Amino acid sequence: MFKTEIRILLIVIGSILILIGILLPVFSKIPFGKLPGDILIERENFKIYIPITSMLIISILLSLLLFIISLIKKH
Repeated sequence: MFKTEIRILLIVIGSILILIGILLPVFSKIPFGKLPGDILIERENFKIYIPITSMLIISILLSLLLFIISLIKKH
């Protein structure tokens, strides 16, 4: 029983890594980090970057994805 669970876990992790590798070039073209509402403060000795809008969009997308997954698992 334990060996089959590890096999399934490794297959799922591998599939996720392959999917990330395939989609990474596509997602790199999206202008996250340069959206209106992202704060950039530059001074002589330091630079502060606060991606507020980008993080809100990512949070909403992840929440929707997890909600859809939970609906699928219930049925």
